[in-house]
Amino acid sequence: MSVYKKLMAARISLQEAPLKKSGHNKFAGYSYFELGDFIPTINKIFNEVGLCGVVSYDTEIASLTITDTDDGTNIVITSPMAEANLKGCHPIQNLGAVETYTRRYLWVTAMEIVEHDALDSSAPLKEQVIITPTQGIKDTIPVEELRYLEELAIDLIATCEQGNPKDAWVKLESEKLDSEQKVALWTLMPSKVRSAIKKAKEE
Repeated sequence: MSVYKKLMAARISLQEAPLKKSGHNKFAGYSYFELGDFIPTINKIFNEVGLCGVVSYDTEIASLTITDTDDGTNIVITSPMAEANLKGCHPIQNLGAVETYTRRYLWVTAMEIVEHDALDSSAPLKEQVIITPTQGIKDTIPVEELRYLEELAIDLIATCEQGNPKDAWVKLESEKLDSEQKVALWTLMPSKVRSAIKKAKEE
């Protein structure tokens, strides 16, 4: 059996496995696969069919090499490296975010993992779009940075709901966000939270 045939067999086996999506984007309203949702199953399947996958990173290219453990032939899946500039994170944390995302996408590509929910859930949202001056601002934010802003928004919302809008404002100021990031963050929070933070700032 060639490495290509083994990989195809592994894809079919994964397709039949009962995988569960543990990742959830509360703002866009869809679920997605995290590495832990499919890597253990892939490792088990690869061991059964005789494949081994190894991810490696270079300054410009990341690669997933899938090798046939019987004859040594391999398939290489590659992806360009990107940058992450998450506010409040050390360089090594940003590097870790890049590697985690890239590793996930390499495996999703290699195993033909399709995440329908992310696409399906975006359709009804488009019908409800209200045109505003800030429309499309989130499209200019890198994915990793947007994820951080989403988590920050959740934190600020929870703080305000606990009756501490002043603490939310202090937290927001400490983030040192640029104007584009602030606008994107603002669109992620409901109007009552935005109003509470503005009022706390004025006081």
